[in-house]
Amino acid sequence: MQLFRRPFILAGGFLLILTIAITAQRISLGSKKFDNGYRYTEYNNYRIFTAAWFHLAGDEDLYRLYPAEHWDLYKYSPSFAVWMAPFAYLPDPAGLFLWNLLNVMVLFLALWKLPLPSNRTRIFLLAVILVELVTSIQNAQSNALIAGLIVFAFHFLEKKRVALASLFIMLCVFIKLFGIVAFALFLFYPGKLKGTFYSIGWGVLLAAMPLAVVSFDQLVFLYQSWFDLLAADHSASYGYSVAGWLYSWFNLDIPKNMVLLAGGVIFLLPALRFRQYREAGFRMLFLCSVLVWVVIFNHKAESPTFIIAMTGVAIWFFTGKRNVTDIVLLLLALLFTVLSPTDLFPKNFRNTVVTPYVLKAVPCILVWFKIIYDLFVYGNKNSTAIRDRELKPG
Repeated sequence: MQLFRRPFILAGGFLLILTIAITAQRISLGSKKFDNGYRYTEYNNYRIFTAAWFHLAGDEDLYRLYPAEHWDLYKYSPSFAVWMAPFAYLPDPAGLFLWNLLNVMVLFLALWKLPLPSNRTRIFLLAVILVELVTSIQNAQSNALIAGLIVFAFHFLEKKRVALASLFIMLCVFIKLFGIVAFALFLFYPGKLKGTFYSIGWGVLLAAMPLAVVSFDQLVFLYQSWFDLLAADHSASYGYSVAGWLYSWFNLDIPKNMVLLAGGVIFLLPALRFRQYREAGFRMLFLCSVLVWVVIFNHKAESPTFIIAMTGVAIWFFTGKRNVTDIVLLLLALLFTVLSPTDLFPKNFRNTVVTPYVLKAVPCILVWFKIIYDLFVYGNKNSTAIRDRELKPG
C-alpha cells in the first residue's frame, strides 16, 4: 500500500505547506482597481464561484456580469454553484485555502494511486507539474481538480469500479463541459452498458441538484442561459490551442469546429487497435492523450488550464521507455509550456513572442502527436511506449 509511507507523507506535507503559503500570499495582496472603476481581489475566480451560490439561491441569472462583485462571467454549471455553498459561507481566507487544498489534494491522491514504477517516479512526476499546479491555485482555478478527477476515473476503471469512474467523469462535465471527453476511456473496459446507465443516472442527479433551492422553471432557464453563454463564447478567441497555433504560425483561419472534428478523429483512431485493449500500458497512454487533448483542442485554454495537459505529459514521460525524442519534448514542455509565461523570460519577449505565438501550447501539441504515435506503435518490437511490466498497482 502506497499511502501513508514516508514519501507520501513528505510529498503531501510539502503540498499542504505550499497551499497555505500561496493562499496567504493571494489574500495579502488585497485588491486592485480595474478599468471599470471597481476593485477586485487577486483571487477573483474564487469570488466568482462563491458568488454564484448566492445568485443561485436568490433566483438570479448566473450567467450575466456582476461588476460590483467580481470581474468576468461565471461559466460553470448551475450544479457547481451548489457545490460551492460550503465555501461561500466561510471567511475568504478559510474558504480559499480549503478550495485550493481540495484541488491540490485530489490531484495528488489521484497521481499517487497510478500504477507507476516507484514512489521516486511519483515524486519526479509531481516535480514536473509543480509550477503549473502553483499557477492554477494562484488563480483559484478548478483545473487541478479536473485533472485529478479524470485520473481517478481511470484508476477506478482499472479497478472495475464503473459507478465511481462514471461519477468522477460526470463531476468533470458539470464543472467544465470538456470533461465529457474522458468518457472515451470507457472504450477500453468491459461493462460499457452498465457505465452508460450509471453515467445517465449520475447526470440526472447532478443536473437536478439546484432544485433544492430553485424552481424547475428557473433551473431550465439557467441551463438555457448557460448554453447560450457557451455558444457565444465559442467564437470569442483561439486561446492556447491547436486552432490558435495554426492561426498564429501559419495564418490558417480554419473554423474551430473543423479543427475540433479533425482532432477528435485523430484522437479516436488508436481505439481501432482492439487487441491492445488488454494492455495496461496502452490504456495509460490513452489517459495521457485525454489529458492533453482536452486542453490543446480547447479554444478557451488559458495558462492555468495547462496543469491538466502537463499532468498528461508527465504521466506519458515517466511511465514510458524514454528515448532522445521524448527527452527533448519534455524539455521543450518545461521550457515553453511551464516556464515561458513566468518572470524567467523577459516581459517584452513574453508579450511579443510567447503570447502571440501561443508557445505555451506548442510543446503539448507536439507531445500529443507523439502520444498518438506511441499508441499506434504500442506492442511493436522496437516500441518506446509504456512497458506493462514496469507498471505496478497504485
